[in-house]
Amino acid sequence: MIFPTLEEFKKKLEKGNLVPVWREVLADFDTPVSAFKKIETGDFAFLLESVEGGEKWGRYSFLGAEPSVIIRSRGRDIEIIEDGETTKKSGDPTDALRELLSRYKPVIEEELPRFHGGAVGYFCYDMVRFFEDLPETKKDELGLWDSLFMVTDTVLVFDNVNHKIKIICNAFVPDAGKAGDAYDAALEKIDTIIRKLRKPSGEYYERNGKAEGGAATELVSNFRPEDYRKAVEKTKEYINAGDIIQAVISQRWKTKLDVDEFDLYRALRVLNPSPYMFYLKTDSETLVGSSPEVMVRVEDGMVESRPIAGTRPRGKNEAEDSELEDELLADPKERAEHIMLVDLARNDLGRVAETGTVKVDELMIVEKYSHVMHIVSNVIAMLRPDRDALDV
Repeated sequence: MIFPTLEEFKKKLEKGNLVPVWREVLADFDTPVSAFKKIETGDFAFLLESVEGGEKWGRYSFLGAEPSVIIRSRGRDIEIIEDGETTKKSGDPTDALRELLSRYKPVIEEELPRFHGGAVGYFCYDMVRFFEDLPETKKDELGLWDSLFMVTDTVLVFDNVNHKIKIICNAFVPDAGKAGDAYDAALEKIDTIIRKLRKPSGEYYERNGKAEGGAATELVSNFRPEDYRKAVEKTKEYINAGDIIQAVISQRWKTKLDVDEFDLYRALRVLNPSPYMFYLKTDSETLVGSSPEVMVRVEDGMVESRPIAGTRPRGKNEAEDSELEDELLADPKERAEHIMLVDLARNDLGRVAETGTVKVDELMIVEKYSHVMHIVSNVIAMLRPDRDALDV
């Protein structure tokens, strides 16, 4: 059954110009992984999954492919791909993304999950120069896009509890006189997805030809050990001088793998299940990750940041697990590091929040994951009316 009906669809256009149309189908023969490989076509696609506490799958997995718009940037050079045409411009990438998204006025459906379409992508670390006044001192060694977002109008929401899939097509109707055409186009996209889901799951392995990959070769760091030690000493000097209060000295590791990128993701989701797992495929690179942390969230005018700092391994049994948790919470170094991050989160949210609304509503609780446990806090605030998610 299709929701909403055409008449209901036209009525909803009074509230906005982006209306979700969806159908729910049984998915007891599929997993998010197999469903993703069935719908993945073209150069751009994503799969977002979640495991809560390292032990229980989150209720929803989100799958998308064939986005309607791609927007990406390198420095101030911006590229927008839409309807097979590429437009290039120069400027602030966040302003360009904000302008692109401003065309959409989504109609909210309460019965759908919080995410059922929109922009999926990433900001690289170098994007910080559009938020802070920092010099350009480092050579770009990788040549990656600084930001890339795919605006996807068709999303599959895999319900891991009921083993059903909601196929959601967000129909963009800038001209209400063409509502019928937009509705029919949404139905056609949904039918196309259903036909893909009916394919046998084994086709991926036959087509790919290497479901099992070879082991990694040597891991190579971009830091020599002596240079890393020098960086630590330099950081200590900055701290003692009062210039900074903390710094993360990052290393980039690289290796060669004779393995399909998606098989790498499949291995990661088994070895390190986490609340935020992602597979993001583009025409130039593939991002694979598994993280316990929500960096920041904006929803209904509320900003949330969830600092994580302080770590212990999981115990071999319940008693050892509890002992390690007590040890973690009693460690003065771990507590000091965590409180520092909480203060940083409060300060960061204060830059975009209404005065007096920044609060710590959870302080130093322990969350347990598949391999480790962390100290976690939660900082919330009300977003100022003149700010949006991109400001955060």
